Amino acid sequence: MNEDRASRYHRLKRQASVFSLAWSVLLIGSFVAAGWSAALRDLAERAAARGPQQVHAATVVLLFVMLLSLLHELAAFPFAFYSGFLLEHRYELSNESFGGWIGDQVKAFAVGLVLSGGAAEIIYAAIRTWPDNWWLAAGIAFAALIVALANLAPVVLLPLFYSVKPLGRDALRTRLLGLAERAGARVLGAYEWGLGDKTKKANAALAGIGATRRILVSDTMLSQYSDEEIEVVLAHELAHHVHGDIWKGIVFQSLLVIAGFYAAALVLRTAVGHAGLRAIDDVAGLPLLVLTAGAVSLVMVPAAHAMSRRFERSADRFALDLTRNPGAFISAMRRLGAQNLAEEQPSRLVQWLFYSHPPMRDRIAAAQAFREG
Repeated sequence: MNEDRASRYHRLKRQASVFSLAWSVLLIGSFVAAGWSAALRDLAERAAARGPQQVHAATVVLLFVMLLSLLHELAAFPFAFYSGFLLEHRYELSNESFGGWIGDQVKAFAVGLVLSGGAAEIIYAAIRTWPDNWWLAAGIAFAALIVALANLAPVVLLPLFYSVKPLGRDALRTRLLGLAERAGARVLGAYEWGLGDKTKKANAALAGIGATRRILVSDTMLSQYSDEEIEVVLAHELAHHVHGDIWKGIVFQSLLVIAGFYAAALVLRTAVGHAGLRAIDDVAGLPLLVLTAGAVSLVMVPAAHAMSRRFERSADRFALDLTRNPGAFISAMRRLGAQNLAEEQPSRLVQWLFYSHPPMRDRIAAAQAFREG
């Protein structure tokens, strides 16, 4: 019964994700094909008509991004509401009120607007400065931005959405910090991550890099899991830092961004003169740039998932080797699977397209083999 319910939940989530992506592609593509992007640029130019030329150009980019983002957010809202609110409540995974969910959506939109506006300014400054090689300059800048966000996320972004406070259970905190020391991963402390106001799901993480790396354990996990189970889950998270998986992921993502920008540079040059696009530095081409770079990323999703699943299997083995406690690992995985409504037997195609982690049954089977070996 639980397996059927979990499979149905994940199938509906995947369908919503696919339909949302298709709707976004159709919407953004229509902006270019129908000339709406040029009209939006003209509106931004009229609003930013005053000021020096460089300031004017930057203002036009920012206003364009604000208008495009708002239109996209409004058009995509039904999918977000269905997937992020209705389904989560239907399957009894959410504790969040509608007002709280809307508040999170507004905050997420504001954060996204700041990041997307800054990203667009970087791209178009690079295009104006290095019209032939802007894709490389912007890609390098984005790589630095990815590193900065990974470093700042636990101290700047996470507290915007969740309460974070020092872990109050002294014995568990000492145990987890000792585990990190044994693993060779320097951390700044252990914290309780307040998920319970929003979800019934449990999670743990080792967030941040360098000077901001810290242990996070959700309150939903602290209330239901033994110290041994929490320890083995955290050992898995520590493995990603010990193995350098975070940096490998950043390098992969950065290369993907550069490849996407290169493809976008080729497409933009071809598109000049069409659909109202004046030149490659015309912000009306931003939707086309997003579509092209996004297509490159989408094609590479199966490869990214395959790499991630390999990292996850290696992290599971590290956790078992470090803790020597396969029993706690198995019980923690089973508890997580039930609490988070994990899909027991996804098809190989579903795994290939959607799964960044091995299925729970495979992770448990590997732990059982470790115990028997």
